[in-house]
Amino acid sequence: MNIKLDKKVALITGASKGIGEDTAQLLAKAGAEVIVVSRKLEAVEAVAESITKNGGKAHAKACNVGNMEEVAELVSWIESKFGVLHILVNNAAANPVYGPVLDCDIDAFDKIMQVNVKGPMQLARLLHPLMKKEGGSVVNISSIGGVKPEQNLGYYSISKAAMNMMTQVLAKEWGADNIRVNVICPGLIKTKFSKALWSDEKTLQRFTKHLPLQRMGNPEEIGAMILFLVSDASAYSTGSVFFADGGFTI
Repeated sequence: MNIKLDKKVALITGASKGIGEDTAQLLAKAGAEVIVVSRKLEAVEAVAESITKNGGKAHAKACNVGNMEEVAELVSWIESKFGVLHILVNNAAANPVYGPVLDCDIDAFDKIMQVNVKGPMQLARLLHPLMKKEGGSVVNISSIGGVKPEQNLGYYSISKAAMNMMTQVLAKEWGADNIRVNVICPGLIKTKFSKALWSDEKTLQRFTKHLPLQRMGNPEEIGAMILFLVSDASAYSTGSVFFADGGFTI
């Protein structure tokens, strides 16, 4: 199936690298006009420039999704420039601590929930009127930690479990508005965000040997799943939790 996203406007957060960057590239190649967002403007400007050099349409915007004022400003800009939004990919995430919850400062919990749950929720809520106009698709990027607690990533796992439930709540409430909401739970993906988990070869081998596919995933593999979920190819899917984990959760 040749997926086309012509005349679609897409917003991808956390788009400066990894899954977000690859998703932006794929959606642009499919014809979407993409808005790439990150905390640092210079980082997403490079992504947008790469997309336009390859014949796509892209815009770079700085936004910390943990800052509700910046989220509101981003939505206002989208409304004034496009008047509509068809695709939202909530990919931005934070995890400033690693270790048992008793060893992690509670302020870190607040930051993680702010970026991983409150920000995506508020962004989706504020964009709802723009997505309702012509219908659309929201894809949230969660984690296998959202269904199976990851060692030393307790706060992060809690936030991703909340994102999974948020997905199903919005899917149930917004289905009548022709807005679909799905979530992807990646396993170990080779990104800068997860470098601490795969940079040591012995640690990586101990992990991957127990996976049915016996390898870690790549960002473009998650991007391809996102492309499917934001397109009409998945028109009857909403409120679903999709796994891309090499079989880890089996």
